[in-house]
Amino acid sequence: MKPALLSDLTHDNVIDKIEALFAVIMEQSYLGEPVTVGEHMLQCAACARRDDAPDALVAAALLHDVGYYVDPDPDNANETVAEKRHDRAAPCVLESFFPPEVTEPVRLHVDAKRYLCAIEPSYRERLSDASIHTMSLQGGIMTDEDARTFGSQPFSDDAVRLRRWDDEGKNPETVAPGFATYRAMLESLLVRTDT
Repeated sequence: MKPALLSDLTHDNVIDKIEALFAVIMEQSYLGEPVTVGEHMLQCAACARRDDAPDALVAAALLHDVGYYVDPDPDNANETVAEKRHDRAAPCVLESFFPPEVTEPVRLHVDAKRYLCAIEPSYRERLSDASIHTMSLQGGIMTDEDARTFGSQPFSDDAVRLRRWDDEGKNPETVAPGFATYRAMLESLLVRTDT
C-alpha cells in the first residue's frame, strides 16, 4: 500500500495527517532495514525520550523521515536530487507548523551522518548497509572543511544526537510506544499563526 502523502496540510489537520501516515508506514519496508519505516521513527523518538531530550528534539526524532512522503514519487532515487532529498523535503512542509527546534535537526540529520563519518573514523563501521548506500547518494563523507562548517551551524549538536538515535532505531526486537504517545506533545509544539 502506498502511504498517504503529507499534502494539503493546515494547522487544524497536520497532526491528524501525520498520524494517518504513521498508521500506513507501520507496515512499510524501510530501505532493507530490519524494521518498518514507522517502527524506525517510533524507536528514534523513544531513544530521544529515554535520553531526556527536550520535546522539540523528541518530535524531530519522531518526524525525521517523513520527507520520504512529501514527494508524490517517494523513491530512494530522489536522494540524488537536492530539493527532493527527504532531509530537505520534510522541513519545507513542517516549518509552517513547527519551530526550528523541530525542523532544523530534521534538515541536518543526513549531513550529521556525513559529518560523523568525517570526525569519527569508526562511526562508518557502525552504519547499516542501507545507511552506507544512502550516504553515497547524499554526498558521501564530508571534507574537513565541510565538517567544520557543519559543526558551527545552529542545531548541529541536536542533529548529531538525532543521527545517533537514527542509527540506534533499527532494532527488530524493540517495541516502541505508538504514535498516540506523542500526539499531545506534537500539538503543544505547533506554532500558531494569526489568520
